[in-house]
Amino acid sequence: MALQIAETSIPGLLRIDLDLHSDGRGWFKEGFQRAKLEALGFPPFEIVQNNVSFNAEVGVTRGIHAEPWDKYISLANGRAFAAIVDLRDGESRGRVETFELHPGNALFVPRGCGNSYQTLTPDVAYTYLVNEHWSPDAEYTLIQAFDPALGIDWPVVEADAIRSDKDRGHPTLAELTCAR
Repeated sequence: MALQIAETSIPGLLRIDLDLHSDGRGWFKEGFQRAKLEALGFPPFEIVQNNVSFNAEVGVTRGIHAEPWDKYISLANGRAFAAIVDLRDGESRGRVETFELHPGNALFVPRGCGNSYQTLTPDVAYTYLVNEHWSPDAEYTLIQAFDPALGIDWPVVEADAIRSDKDRGHPTLAELTCAR
């Protein structure tokens, strides 16, 4: 498949189909190639940090976290269900898009959009590039991944999901909106 970028219903959220080359040995991809992406309309994105999250089991659920930076997400191994929620002020606030991630695709998540994912296979390596350095003083917007108001059809139900206590304690979208 040729490199392609598709817009979504959330402004600035992009789905990228990568050119995955497979043979009997495995596969190879250019996970991020600035010139080729920019030629297809990708926004300016100066990478300052690369992060990797490894998840050993099916059902690991992380998020929903909106960080104060843009994020380019791709998997190095496995499959995951991703849910992105627009948490920015405006008409698309609360809008949700979902995707199945695998090594042959990627997402560009603009700052202010909450991202989350749930592993569909064991040994998922979730990689992401960001354009701001992590800081303990960074202001995050965090919401509950299983908030029924979001309408996310998670493949692994809440009772079976593997989550951190911190993620379980996030407010719902309504609670977040009321707190503003």
